Amino acid sequence: MILRPYQTRFVEKMNAALKEKGNSLGIAATGAGKTIMLAAVTKRARKKGKALILQHRDELVDQNLRKFLKVNPGERCSLFTADVKSWHGDNVFAMQQTLARNLDRIPKFDVCVIDEAHHIAAPTYARIIEAVRTINPDCKLAGFTATPERGDKTSLRRWFNNVADKVTIRELVSLGFLVPPRAFVISVGSSREDLQALGRVTGFEQDKVAAVLNNVAVTSEVLRNWKEKAHDRPTVVFCATVQHAQDMAAAYREAGVAAACVHGDMPDWEREHVLKDFDKGKLQVITNCMVLTEGWDCQPVSCVVLLRQCSEKGPLIQMAGRGLRTVDPEIYPGVRKSDCVILDFGTSILTHGNLDQDDGLHEESEQTPGEAQTKTCPLDGDCDYIFPDRNGKTGCGAELPVQTRTCPICGFLFERSDGQETEVTEVDLTEMDILNASPFRWVDLFGSGKVMIATGFAAWVGIFSADGDTFHALGKQNGSYILHKLAFTDRLHAMVAADDFLREHETDSAARKSKRWLNDGASDKQIEILNRFGYGITPDMIGSSCFTKYTASCHATFQFNRRVIEGALGVS
Repeated sequence: MILRPYQTRFVEKMNAALKEKGNSLGIAATGAGKTIMLAAVTKRARKKGKALILQHRDELVDQNLRKFLKVNPGERCSLFTADVKSWHGDNVFAMQQTLARNLDRIPKFDVCVIDEAHHIAAPTYARIIEAVRTINPDCKLAGFTATPERGDKTSLRRWFNNVADKVTIRELVSLGFLVPPRAFVISVGSSREDLQALGRVTGFEQDKVAAVLNNVAVTSEVLRNWKEKAHDRPTVVFCATVQHAQDMAAAYREAGVAAACVHGDMPDWEREHVLKDFDKGKLQVITNCMVLTEGWDCQPVSCVVLLRQCSEKGPLIQMAGRGLRTVDPEIYPGVRKSDCVILDFGTSILTHGNLDQDDGLHEESEQTPGEAQTKTCPLDGDCDYIFPDRNGKTGCGAELPVQTRTCPICGFLFERSDGQETEVTEVDLTEMDILNASPFRWVDLFGSGKVMIATGFAAWVGIFSADGDTFHALGKQNGSYILHKLAFTDRLHAMVAADDFLREHETDSAARKSKRWLNDGASDKQIEILNRFGYGITPDMIGSSCFTKYTASCHATFQFNRRVIEGALGVS
């Protein structure tokens, strides 16, 4: 498996920090492939020792183990859960609740990995880490999370003194791995002023928000704006209270929209039934209260409605993230998704300004992508920032990526004392970015840009379009009869999906475009094959042609698979 470029950067920075400091926190937004990076970091960090990987939910144990073996085939792994308790693997995947009750038998570990590391402040984690380091004081501690900011403001400084790297939503959108959000902030009457007057509202104090937003006037505007901007989109609505969620679902149904509500008081079977109906398209709108914020994904969701307050940025990122996933056409055939509409009837987006854990501003204009520039969270007023910050925080001394605006470890807010801030520059996704970042060479077969192929030794991919606007991305492993439908979207996102398929299946370094054979002239055998398909290639006086071995291979791949490709595209 070949990691994406930002994943390689992340893994290298994490391992460098672990080697130098003995601990590090890595931040990766939803869709970054956090589990893939966790697996790569763990393998390198443990070397010939033993690794402990901690999770707080059963489904994460299974998910992390599967992806770990995908990245590291042949590694010896074992489980320590309520059902299976084994220390035999070089990599032990454990449920933290189960492990905390069995610390008397814990063996020596050389690296301890915490998934969803924002939970590390829980007492059970503290007991586990203390037990691990009692046996091996030099055990490295690696944390991974998408949202390090905790609602209770507990600092992570006790466990981590640095953030090695972070992959933001902005970066993933610019690279095509998430769809771009289109946010609208809507105020009804005095609702914005009323919400702002409430001040800080926690996740468990949303009844005050419901008093402002759960009324006929606001509900009517929600439906009107939704019909105007997202009437044909699968939608998830985040409400302030359970009653609010039930009332919103009823309002959608009265408007003729298939809608249902899920909440924590429902039996598991009933909630799963509703979610399956939504996933199958039987429902267009699903409302909820604090149920779908994390641990749930439905790729077709392309509209998120916010009818609650987010005093902390983490929940806002999680809720908006439910709509940013790209769509796998093999799971959802015929579904096209190019962006996500976010309708905020509260003040969350106005309060936080963006959907990155930090806003991605660069304080040094000369910074280059991937360059390991850092800064220190200040401990005193001898710095370029307002100190203490506007919330009275005095910093923690942690080493952080230079673009950090809020310290993910202690919460210190970086605001320059001279009032100067670097202008936000959005990075557009361009085809040249994709081509340059890809380890595979893409070949435009007929010069129209409508049929493009890239091949490796284990698989091939292509993007195809009849109109030059909407593209199908297809991929196939060599030796397999299955043609995979990877995407049905615009050209650039189709190329990203196809490129990702090759990265997943290629492991040989010879697949990289820097290899000399990619530029060698086509062989006589290849020319003979292409001429059978009517190419009419005539070698020049010294026996060369305009085809390289690689371009000839791409053309031959297309011709040999043309019938199955046209079948997948519905072309007769």
